[in-house]
Amino acid sequence: MTNTYRELVIGGVLIAPIVSYAAIALLAFLMLRPLLRFVGFARVFSNPSLAELCLYVAMFGTLALFF
Repeated sequence: MTNTYRELVIGGVLIAPIVSYAAIALLAFLMLRPLLRFVGFARVFSNPSLAELCLYVAMFGTLALFF
């Protein structure tokens, strides 16, 4: 089965679906950051920045895989 991708059109310019997935994942991650800070996400990992990057990549990959 092949996936039919819907391009995003902004001002007559076609935007690739992967760019919109990256933007949606970034918005979702930025909304999730205050919750992560509240629960103490940074204390669990020795490198919290890398853990946050991995979380963003996982969110991006999930979006790209299922949508």
